[in-house]
This record gives sequence, C-alpha cells and structure tokens, in this order.
Amino acid sequence: MAEVLLKGAQAAGALSEALRSKAEELKAKGVVPCLAILRVGARGDDLSYERGAMKRCEKIGIAVRQVVLPEDVTQEALLEEVRRLNEDASVHGVLMFRPLPKHLDDEAVRAALAPEKDMDGITDGSMTAVYAGTKNGYAPCTAQACVELLKHYNIAVKGKRVVVIGRSLVIGKPVSLLLLAEHATVTICHSRSENLPEICREADILIVAAGKAGMIGAESVRAGQVVLDVGIHANADGTLCGDTRFAEVEPVVSAITPVPGGVGAVTTAVLASHVIEAAEKTVR
Repeated sequence: MAEVLLKGAQAAGALSEALRSKAEELKAKGVVPCLAILRVGARGDDLSYERGAMKRCEKIGIAVRQVVLPEDVTQEALLEEVRRLNEDASVHGVLMFRPLPKHLDDEAVRAALAPEKDMDGITDGSMTAVYAGTKNGYAPCTAQACVELLKHYNIAVKGKRVVVIGRSLVIGKPVSLLLLAEHATVTICHSRSENLPEICREADILIVAAGKAGMIGAESVRAGQVVLDVGIHANADGTLCGDTRFAEVEPVVSAITPVPGGVGAVTTAVLASHVIEAAEKTVR
C-alpha cells in the first residue's frame, strides 16, 4: 500500500488560503480581481469545470463574469467578444473553454486572446513563455497543478528523474518544461514509445497524462516511486478512473494521486492564482 495518498484538496486548500489574503490586499488598493469565463455552448465537462472554478473564485474573493455564447455563434461574433474582454480593464483574466465547435477557427480565436489575459496557457504567447521560462504568460492550469501538488507534499524534484507519459500542449509538454525549470531530469514518452514499462520503472516520479484509461499497470512501476495520474475517464457504471490501473499500481509505489480527487482538485486553485497574479500586475 502506498505510504501517501496525494489528495489534491489539501494542496488546493493551502494555495487558496494564501490567495485569499492576496485578494484582500488587492481590494484594499481598489482592485477587485476578476475572471471572465468565455463558453460557447454547454458541454457537460465545461459546465462541471465552470461550477468548480466559480466556487473556488468565490471562496477566494475573485469576481467571475460569465460570457456564454450559443453553439452556432459566428466566428466574427466570437472574435468581437474576445476583443471586448481584451480591452476591458476590469477583467484581469479570461478562461476560454475548448474545443470550440467545428465551424469556428480555433487557431484564429486563440491568436485573438491577449496572452496577459490568457489564464490557461492556450495562446502561442503563453506557450512561448513556458518554453522560455519568462513571466509573460501563464502555464496550462493542469500542468502547473502537477508541480504545485509535488511542492505541497514536499516531494523533491531537483535532480530527480521524471518520466512524463503524454505529449499534448495541455499537459505533457508544458509539465515537462515546468519540471525542467525545477531542475528535474525529464523524459517524455507516449503511446508509441518502445520499452515503455522499462522506461517508466526507471523514474523517481511518473506523471501519466496519456488520455487513455488504465494504460499503466503494475508492470510499469516499482517500489519507491511517486505517481501522478492526470487522466480522468468515466467507466460504463458511471464511476471515474485515471490513466493508471489504480488497484494494481497503488500497492507498489510510495505515493500516488487518487482519481478523482488528485491533480484535478488543484487545477481551479491554480486558475485562481493566475487571476490574482494578473490583477497584481495592474497595480505594480
């Protein structure tokens, strides 16, 4: 049995408490941190995340402005809404849900959003900032949540070998760069990597973000490892699972995130931290 179950609620709670103090300091200076949530249509997963984000922001003291557009919105109308949010000084950050409906040009919409208001690292400007290690943009929230979770549980990263399974722009690539900035030695793998179980067993920290339910089992882990399972999938019976076969992996490793209740629980707190940081930049 794993010595530590890496529950996200504890890390999110600690981060939220620090953010609450910062929000109060901003309000004392006449600045109310504000997040605009831009949503096209009403996808179930978007609505679930939106509710969680609004609840987190309310507890911290961040105002939330919902901008909901119909699923058949035109490209021009969506771009105009993005421009309006860019120009609104009272809005410090924008969370735009994706994927967009297929009739919309995702690349053009992302390009229209100002990087300084991009709270979830979807613009090229934000991605460049993550690559370069600058403070000109914000990392994808889930990728940064992995790093925050490790820090909360005092899991050393410097000099450690980290294996990341997954190469998406949402998690795999950015979390690799964030951990590289923390002086980890990072290997990126994916579904086509040869000898994957062997590579995984060599890791001190294994981050599984392949987007495939139950991809990693006991054959890919060893004693002493820390495992972050970023995946979340619905089983036929309605229960949720991750990218690891938890029942196999948990008895072997030293620490592991549950699904649900692991990395995902920290994501909205990271989103809130980006809004606070964006608001702070307006008063410096």
